[in-house]
Amino acid sequence: MPSPGGDTFPKLLLDMAKRRGDAVAIREKEYGIWQSWTWGEVAQEIRALACGLAVLGLKRGDKIAIIGDNRPRLYWTMTAAQVLGAVPVPLYQDSAAKELTFVAEHAELRFVMAEDQEQVDKMLSIRETYPKLEQIVYDDPRGLRHYTQDFVHAFDKVQKLGRDHDSAHPGFYDQAVAQGKGGDPAIILYTSGTTGQPKGVVLSFDNLVKTAANGIAFDGLNQDDEVLAYLPMAWVGDHLFSYGQSYVAGFCVSCPESSDTVLLDLRELGPTYFFAPPRIFENILTTVTIRMEDAGWVKRSMFKYFMAVAKRCGTQILDGKPVPLGDRLLYGLGNVLIYGPLRNTLGFSRIRLAYTAGEAIGPDIFDFYRSIGVNLKQLYGSTEASVYITMQPDGEIMPDTVGRPAPGVEIKVAEDGEVMFRGPGVFVEYYKNPEATAAAKTVDGWVHTGDAGFMDDNGHLKIIDRAKDVGRLNDGGMFAPKYIENKLKFFADIKEAVAYGHERDYCAAFINIDLEAVGSWAERNNVAYASYQELAANPDVLTTIKSHVEAVNRDLSQDPRLSSSQIKRFLVLHKELDPDDGELTRTRKVRRAFVADKYDTLVEALYAGGDRVYIETEMTFEDGRKGVLKANLQVIEAETFAPGGALKMAS
Repeated sequence: MPSPGGDTFPKLLLDMAKRRGDAVAIREKEYGIWQSWTWGEVAQEIRALACGLAVLGLKRGDKIAIIGDNRPRLYWTMTAAQVLGAVPVPLYQDSAAKELTFVAEHAELRFVMAEDQEQVDKMLSIRETYPKLEQIVYDDPRGLRHYTQDFVHAFDKVQKLGRDHDSAHPGFYDQAVAQGKGGDPAIILYTSGTTGQPKGVVLSFDNLVKTAANGIAFDGLNQDDEVLAYLPMAWVGDHLFSYGQSYVAGFCVSCPESSDTVLLDLRELGPTYFFAPPRIFENILTTVTIRMEDAGWVKRSMFKYFMAVAKRCGTQILDGKPVPLGDRLLYGLGNVLIYGPLRNTLGFSRIRLAYTAGEAIGPDIFDFYRSIGVNLKQLYGSTEASVYITMQPDGEIMPDTVGRPAPGVEIKVAEDGEVMFRGPGVFVEYYKNPEATAAAKTVDGWVHTGDAGFMDDNGHLKIIDRAKDVGRLNDGGMFAPKYIENKLKFFADIKEAVAYGHERDYCAAFINIDLEAVGSWAERNNVAYASYQELAANPDVLTTIKSHVEAVNRDLSQDPRLSSSQIKRFLVLHKELDPDDGELTRTRKVRRAFVADKYDTLVEALYAGGDRVYIETEMTFEDGRKGVLKANLQVIEAETFAPGGALKMAS
């Protein structure tokens, strides 16, 4: 049901300013200092900005792009635009101008709020071919002093225009806020485009406000919680958790100093509510592993001993389940010596609730965090659902399920195994794409997820993989690539993996090493290397990766459904998969079909029987230049195991 404060975010803001005007609403770290704004101050900042944008010509139905890192002024722009009936369109800040041009033209953008000079320059280049981009406003003035275009405006200048307009028309702002309705479009969020051009998902205020309120009630969030906003503003998760739920519950949102300082700011801030895609949790675990490898033997031994205790009983203690007294005492000692200091180092000491979403997380990674006392939960959702499809209730948290249907959400599994849902968060439409809307959403509100899954005996949903990616080996065994890839990525040395096997005799894989983790190993062992390519081809590195693959194979052999999917052959790629090369989306999901097509020579080599394959690959450097990378890669045979774990084949 709608929040008592209103059915749109501008109305909720007025309510918060009235009820909790002196409470801190948002923080930003700048030059090493946290600066704060209360709900009353935020309301005044947004009032001035909305009136200023109106003076520049922003009106109901217009689209305004928002691009940059998480900044208070960029979040305020969302609300200011919504006051006027305009629709914000957040963009991925690391996208190249060429990628943004499609969205600019498709969304018919007229206005842009850009964080800094880099983003302004992108928009100016887009404007050369898309002249409908009429006004550009920027937050950070550094480097922009000599930009003389009359359509490029400083944020402060726009607010000055707004304050003058507000003084001359004192009823304008409140009337504009009152005009908004719950059914109005609140935002357009573009999908990551794993299978083609991104689609603009239109979400209404009703979608977001009701979903935010349901999530708050489900997990007991309140005005005293704190969250760190660091994920892309174009991602629906950030929009709901850092924006929507903040306006409904009234909790404080903090913006880090930069993307490079997120982990430091996380530790300093100590939020109570944290969300991240699996990759972030994987990266944090990699950092922990590297630190422990660099520690002395006493600390390493203590860590390994107490982590074994945590693995044995930590999750049961967190869930309030009975545990033998001896284990409970050992865990308590481990909490003093290992788990507590580790949580503090990571910035997790105050966390009451942590969520991971976006794609499946490896069960081993999930259990690691819960075993050290972090209340990590999985949720299953999508942009089209305004995030929540399923949620994990307290006391019913399992690594291999994604929970029960979220409040107000219905779930059914179609005959072909595809998961479908309907509920209060179901999107309005794909912008200017009625065919795609009709294909995704039935007339009675059921939405196709594209994921294959089933409900277990406890009423929890299990997701196997993307429906289109689940396949069969030639022997009839199930092939679920994402599940296999997640098990590989548990190891700190492996950053990315791509599995193959559908309609093949066996499963094979590409692997990316983690440069930070493997580089740390090289430094400790005085192994010289000049590039990622050279380190990835190091014989000792290949031996280590082989041992990880074989450990995954042993685990897979224990699962009757997936024992056929053990990895028989693999290779370590000569370059990192990169969004700039089209291999990953901007949310760092593998574009599986693109990778298979680009590296078809390598895919075939995995099944051809040879032990070497030569390849030349075009790649994009950080400055935008193109180059060709040549490599002669080793194809490695891995040991596989009979069902139950007995050795089946040696290389």
